[in-house]
Amino acid sequence: MCGIAGIYYFDSRKPSRHLLEQMTEMMHHRGPDDTGYFIDDGIGLGFKRLSIIDLHGGHQPIGNEDESVQVVLNGEIYNYKYLRSLLESKGHRFKTESDTEVLVHLYEEYGSQCITQLRGMFAF
Repeated sequence: MCGIAGIYYFDSRKPSRHLLEQMTEMMHHRGPDDTGYFIDDGIGLGFKRLSIIDLHGGHQPIGNEDESVQVVLNGEIYNYKYLRSLLESKGHRFKTESDTEVLVHLYEEYGSQCITQLRGMFAF
């Protein structure tokens, strides 16, 4: 089971990478296979990964084509192959084989209603 950490500031200051590293290290037992971070104005995401799908290419956080949407996922999207095919037919380009990447493209298409398309057990 993976671990997700985050910091959100209502102003534009950047979260401390050091603080995110401390937060994710507390969850090392949840995801010993990989660690990832995303830091931008007002937001920081940290991730500890337990690799199950796309063992080599599923690094998180993961973004869409222009990196304007970022996501971390714990769990599994059961219908991700179907959703990926649907999104590819609409012109989305994928970098990995992971179920997580489907989420950023699904969000681009459906916004917050993307959740209605998902089947699985997850938190993101």
